[in-house]
Amino acid sequence: MKASEELEIKVDGRAVRATPAMTVAAALHDSGQARLRASVTGEPRGVLCAMGVCFECRVSIDGIANRRACLVLCRPGLEVETGG
Repeated sequence: MKASEELEIKVDGRAVRATPAMTVAAALHDSGQARLRASVTGEPRGVLCAMGVCFECRVSIDGIANRRACLVLCRPGLEVETGG
């Protein structure tokens, strides 16, 4: 699959368009989703550093919890669950 070809991932059950060159965080941002989870005190959390340092963009990807959305590339059929 070429980097410019579109693919579809599922985010909280809804379809989101992406490309294989995009990270999950970029696909979520492009779809308008800023809140990815909540802190233990209920504060909204989303992408902050976009390079895997801060751990603010943690989501479940294909059933594996606490994956950093900014480090995982999109691929067809990827399933993402946010806490947002």
